[in-house]
Amino acid sequence: MPIIRGSERYNCQVLCFNRKIVMIRPKMWLANDGNYRELRWFTTWKQKDQLVEFQLPPEISEALSQTSVPFGYGYIQFLDTAVAAEICEELFTPNPPHTELALNGVEVFLNASGSHHQLRKLDLRLRAFIGATHTRGGVYMYSNHQGCDGARLYYDGCSCVVVNGEVVAQGSQFSLKDVEVVVAQVDLDAVASLRGSISSFQEQASCKTKVSSVAVPYNICKPFNLKMLLSSPQKIMYHSPEEEIAFGPGCWLWDYLRRSGASGFLLPLSGGADSSSVAAIVGCMCQLVVKEIANGDEQVKADAIRIGNYTDGKFPTDSKEFAKRIFYTVYMGSENSSEATKTRAKVLADEIGSWHLDVCIDGVVSSLLSLFQTVTGKRPRYKVDGGSNVENLGLQNIQARIRMVLAFMLASLLPWVHNKKGFYLVLGSSNVDEALRGYLTKYDCSAADINPIGSISKQDLRTFLRWAANHLGYSSLAEIEAAPPTAELEPIRSNYSQLDEVDMGMTYEELSVYGRLRKIFRCGPVSMFKNLCYKWGATLTPSEVADKVKHFFKYYSINRHKMTVLTPSYHAESYSPEDNRFDLRQFLYNARWPYQFRKMDELVQEMNGDRVAFKETGEDGGAAAGGGGMGVVAAASGNPKAGF
Repeated sequence: MPIIRGSERYNCQVLCFNRKIVMIRPKMWLANDGNYRELRWFTTWKQKDQLVEFQLPPEISEALSQTSVPFGYGYIQFLDTAVAAEICEELFTPNPPHTELALNGVEVFLNASGSHHQLRKLDLRLRAFIGATHTRGGVYMYSNHQGCDGARLYYDGCSCVVVNGEVVAQGSQFSLKDVEVVVAQVDLDAVASLRGSISSFQEQASCKTKVSSVAVPYNICKPFNLKMLLSSPQKIMYHSPEEEIAFGPGCWLWDYLRRSGASGFLLPLSGGADSSSVAAIVGCMCQLVVKEIANGDEQVKADAIRIGNYTDGKFPTDSKEFAKRIFYTVYMGSENSSEATKTRAKVLADEIGSWHLDVCIDGVVSSLLSLFQTVTGKRPRYKVDGGSNVENLGLQNIQARIRMVLAFMLASLLPWVHNKKGFYLVLGSSNVDEALRGYLTKYDCSAADINPIGSISKQDLRTFLRWAANHLGYSSLAEIEAAPPTAELEPIRSNYSQLDEVDMGMTYEELSVYGRLRKIFRCGPVSMFKNLCYKWGATLTPSEVADKVKHFFKYYSINRHKMTVLTPSYHAESYSPEDNRFDLRQFLYNARWPYQFRKMDELVQEMNGDRVAFKETGEDGGAAAGGGGMGVVAAASGNPKAGF
């Protein structure tokens, strides 16, 4: 809860007991990186050595018959145990509060958190709870948000209870429920026993820094009772990355649909891997809705009846029937499209149950080219027909942008054609690697309302397609995944077929590597070159590595401006280049990178000289990498002379 005290606004956890506010605990360390900007709204609580009295607002004071409440950093001392709050980001700081609180006798920690979903992230979160109680004992109660935050993030729940480093209760990670309660029966004697058995804990507790407390004269523990069953340690439930791609964006789409007032989705379905992944996620969403209704969730049922426009007491019982009501797919083919992608799109649409349309855009393209010829006296040609690169790119962009205009027109008017209420949201289908490289047309059919896969890598999407073919019942996805990625924007000839990786000059696997080095490891061109020399040095020469890095940074920089208008996307990957919130870098670079590229050339010359010297002498000097601050570190045991 945001609370203003004096002139400062704090982000607080309000602790209540028996209809009274016991303590207000302001957050001491705020999340201010990645997706979060808490310092924009709040200040940190800095008076760690005291609890102060906070005057409650008149309406709250009157309702509770309570005039003031302790405010600050501290814990609640009941008659039989001590309880404290540790708020969200504080758990992940270098010196988290639970360390000091445990030494002061706190046995139960309450963490009210807002931790968003990211692929393969849950393990990091759970390890933090387990580590917090494994070496110092305690009960860690973690409560997380669940659902769409109104923007790009999806909070994935997974509330849990951990006792002495073991998970004894775990909630669902992806659910359509608005509220989920996780309950566990725990024995606090186990906490005291563990702490008493650790000598170092006893020694550090004897010289601890004292933390303020609020006394509450109540017992909150139940006495020993044979009828009470304690919660046993359980195996942690992890979803595979493929399941995370299905359920996370699927739940996010449902939240977006039910809260936005829209009546459904429209997807330009090309028959390729990306748009087919989005279609499969929408299909998964429909399956989740039908499943939750069957399990008795009245809120999901009410939302589905309203969105699907059901009458006479009917409601969704079949995912394909529900998809037919809320999901349009459109194949917008041209003379450059193949019969194979057209067929794949139709088969997948039938498997999901969407209302599918097949539209030819050649007439609109021809009209625009005729208009251009009338204005300029020239008609552009494709590269395979003798045209220049400029002509070739322009002809591709015309097709892509026509598809965007057509998609939005259909989303606006098809509900009217079919006598449906409301409007449809257009779904985009560009992946994180294409955004990073800029391999998309600005304002093409990827420029949609929202994009469920915009922060997912091509490699993860292809793995997801194989999984979904078996687990979602959409068998055609296996054939789609096996097909080589192509935009189908150039003519197909017997000796030429357009391929994405050839057009980009790099593979999707390489793009994932570049993306992680650029964002997660904060590498510019020179440091990326050094890292890749170590990673790829066995198969590529330094000159070849330098050429690849230069090629990436050239196209990354000249296309960075596209991130400013990138369709809002579900956040799922830690190297997302999304400009709005997560990756706050400039969008204008010097695309020649004069200093960095020159420095790389100098390093290549030095390394080539070292190789020549090595071949001439036949010796290995064992020198550390020059200029990069890198070396070899060895941890040795046994020999007292061994070191670094």
